[in-house]
Amino acid sequence: MQNSEAIALSAAVLAVAGELTQRIHEGVVARGFEGVRPAHGFAFVRLAPDGATVTDLAAHLGVTKQAASQLVDELVRRGYVERRPHPADARARLIVLTELGWACTRAAEEAAADAVRPWVELLGESEVRVLCDRLLRIAPYGPIRPTW
Repeated sequence: MQNSEAIALSAAVLAVAGELTQRIHEGVVARGFEGVRPAHGFAFVRLAPDGATVTDLAAHLGVTKQAASQLVDELVRRGYVERRPHPADARARLIVLTELGWACTRAAEEAAADAVRPWVELLGESEVRVLCDRLLRIAPYGPIRPTW
């Protein structure tokens, strides 16, 4: 692959990722969830289904423990998560989604389906499935660094 092709591919992937994040966020807000940011959604991904500690969340988001703690404080104030005793570690607190947090997560799933629907219309369902398969093969596993 030529350098110019590599930069074009990089720009296209980044543009699609940014657009997708924005459309999901707009869909969540349109479904009545106010005060949420894309970073909250990235946190919800780690908290579902069984919760996580602040340390786990910090590692997932690629931020400091202090930044993750501030994010959790904000989500607690907004009613999206709650702190519970950790079942295996008396020193730790488990951060879990509340019913409102789960509802917001479901709204994000619906918004994601709406956001990729034009891709299916443009490329066809089989090509979108192939695209998904290829992206999953090359996507790194590890921290998701959200835009704050």
